Amino acid sequence: MSTAESTPQPGIKLHLAVFGAILLMVALEVFLTYQHLSTGTLLFALMTLAFISVTLGVMYFMHMKFERSILFWSLIPYLILSMMMLNHIWRDAARVIPMHVQSP
Repeated sequence: MSTAESTPQPGIKLHLAVFGAILLMVALEVFLTYQHLSTGTLLFALMTLAFISVTLGVMYFMHMKFERSILFWSLIPYLILSMMMLNHIWRDAARVIPMHVQSP
């Protein structure tokens, strides 16, 4: 007989709590954008809240919290690769900034 580990699966209450937390963070982000904060402070606050929101979404809605840790850590190289690929796209987009596009 094999003993299978049973991990508790999240219920609807947990999903609703995480969803409510993400909605509160979005509301806080909207509130912060209407405040007259310096660009650096606003950028830091919005990026921090976005990172927390994404982390909650990945951990609970994609069920990464309830998976084996090796699966979670195996995604890190792909994340680094995609960020490196995006860095090349951002460089191409940066040259467009000084161009003035005439609207039709």
